[in-house]
Amino acid sequence: MPHPVLYTPRPVPAQPGRPRTAGRVTRGPELAAALAARLTARDRWLLRMLHEHRVLTTSQITEIAFGTSRAATARLLTLYQLRAIDRFRPLVPAGSAPLYFVLDEAGAAVLAAEDGITPAELGYRRDRALAIALSPQLGHACGANGVFTALAATARHTPGTRLDCWWSERRCAALWGGTARPDGYGRWHAPAPGGGITSTDFFLEYDTGTENLTRLITKLAGYATLAARTHITTPVLFWLQSARREAALRTRLAGPPPAGIQATSAATIPGVPVATATPASAARPAGAAGPAWLPAGSTGPRLPLSQLPGTTTGPAPPTRPGHSPGGLPWYPPSPRSPWDSGTGQASHD
Repeated sequence: MPHPVLYTPRPVPAQPGRPRTAGRVTRGPELAAALAARLTARDRWLLRMLHEHRVLTTSQITEIAFGTSRAATARLLTLYQLRAIDRFRPLVPAGSAPLYFVLDEAGAAVLAAEDGITPAELGYRRDRALAIALSPQLGHACGANGVFTALAATARHTPGTRLDCWWSERRCAALWGGTARPDGYGRWHAPAPGGGITSTDFFLEYDTGTENLTRLITKLAGYATLAARTHITTPVLFWLQSARREAALRTRLAGPPPAGIQATSAATIPGVPVATATPASAARPAGAAGPAWLPAGSTGPRLPLSQLPGTTTGPAPPTRPGHSPGGLPWYPPSPRSPWDSGTGQASHD
């Protein structure tokens, strides 16, 4: 795993809440209060997104919250100087890696104060937040997050669509870890061809190619158990890195199901429709929301997210932020930035 380069500013004098251009504010008891006075609604939402999803890159943050990378970079620098967020850049064999951002101490203190709890009760520790920088799971975490940020970006620019829900891997583990452990859970809304709104709940399995195919198929047993308990049909979406890897998985899906599952094949497990996609199949204007997904057992054509098995048509269910699924002490933030207008169009700053 490449070693990250953590940015260490020059030791310049600074007062709490008053960063110098080249440095960061000093830590101190006044910092959180000074920071709170500088944060916008979008800033606070972004801090919650970083806490929920652990790590996001500059481009992912631009997709979900800003109109241009220049505006995102400028605001992220300010939040970094104020110690609301921290950042690192992994070393790569060639070229330059993007900046990765995580929640920092002052940002966590603000979130905890808003929720009436301590940073410890929020589940925040700075060493744990930065541990992702050295984790072999960094690429996997950012890859899975990127599928969701791309969907959020599509919703920002496409009237009538909405990524209504995006739960992190650890929230999913807290809620369903005894049976299924998806890399994320989402709910996508889009206009139905005949009128009304389609709603597609889905589990994401982001594959980096390091697990053998038998292991991927075995995961479907947990989803089968969950579907049997809840009586809810939820698509399991496999995102694979190449057409070759996708073809190999699809061949395996046509074979026997996991042990103990009553089905003619892994592609026909009751309550667990499966579809696959690759970056190449999603390389269209609509990305992962468009006709990128090939249902297991089908030879084509690929379908949009809103037409996968398990999709329902009718009024869009309201977002219910008044509970914290999975027993975590913080609420899952809406994937939609509070800065966006109500028209479905993104702001331009």
